[in-house]
Amino acid sequence: MIRLERRPEPSRLWAAASPVLAVILTMIAGGVLFAFLGKDPFEAIRTIFWDPLFNEQFASYSRPQLLVKAGPLILIAIGLSLGFRAGIWNIGAEGQYIIGAVAGGAVGLAFYPSESSMIFPLMVIVGALGGWAWAMIPAILRTRFNTNEILVSLLLVYVAEQILASMALGLLRNPDGGGFPGSRNFQQYSAASNPELIAGTGVHWGVVTAFIAVIFAYVLLNRHLLGFQIRLTGQSPKAARFAGVRPNRLIVFCLGTSGVLAGLAGLFEVTGPAGQISIDFNSGYGFTAIIVAFLGRLHPVGILLAGLLMALTYIGGELAQFMLGLPAAAIQLVQGMLLFFLLAVDVLSNFRVRFGKAEVV
Repeated sequence: MIRLERRPEPSRLWAAASPVLAVILTMIAGGVLFAFLGKDPFEAIRTIFWDPLFNEQFASYSRPQLLVKAGPLILIAIGLSLGFRAGIWNIGAEGQYIIGAVAGGAVGLAFYPSESSMIFPLMVIVGALGGWAWAMIPAILRTRFNTNEILVSLLLVYVAEQILASMALGLLRNPDGGGFPGSRNFQQYSAASNPELIAGTGVHWGVVTAFIAVIFAYVLLNRHLLGFQIRLTGQSPKAARFAGVRPNRLIVFCLGTSGVLAGLAGLFEVTGPAGQISIDFNSGYGFTAIIVAFLGRLHPVGILLAGLLMALTYIGGELAQFMLGLPAAAIQLVQGMLLFFLLAVDVLSNFRVRFGKAEVV
């Protein structure tokens, strides 16, 4: 018989190797899926993971897009990882992402057609506050009434989606848009736009903020008392209480920080690549960032690399849909496989596989 035997302490080797093994298993399982869909599995895997970076026919477009797609994923995942490390489960980053975009975008539209240089910084501040305020709802309900932050934050995503649709169809709809849903195009309103900082690189303020967030999180977790409290709470809540950690403050900080970063990601996305507040503005970044956080082992540098990898699946997936006719659902399934295989392989970090009969004690 096959059984699992708990290790005396987690294996560092398996902890480091599991993300790589999860990616390999995802490619294998994805290849089988593509074969069932009647596509050449090797061509499909190459199109998704290789061509966007190394095929010169597509690389000139795909390489800058890698940073464009990775920016919001990294920014949101960094915020989520702080809470996940402390056992605080914010599953509603998608809602905070939406509210940050709507709140910050509304400020820019309110000043149209002013070209003041203060408009975009004000939009950034309001976008961050919007995400923070939306995250404070599950935070307050958790600290005051001991509600489950997983359910509350998740359900708030659907509320945020309805607010987004309402704004795109009503208050923020472009009055010059001929009745079509959606706001004015921020890319055509220079005071409220988030253009590339270096032409042809894909780098905009959202990408810069994502890299700053990686550095901030690394310093916080490794050089600051608060980071120690976050790690201690996740590893041993009882020891954290004995050490004087105040759990309610930690909940408010972690949820608030993740809300701020998700709100910023939404604001930078709506004023940059997306261009406008529309019904389908939200593209699932808040949920995909959960995969990025765990694939990166909740470590800032790991999240940076995982964000780039997940962005590659977005770009390669779009390319595979265009070149090979693969359905979008198949690409989303491949992205979900990454988390599935990571969690499956992660078991080996804490358990050994044993063959034979269990010893009778």
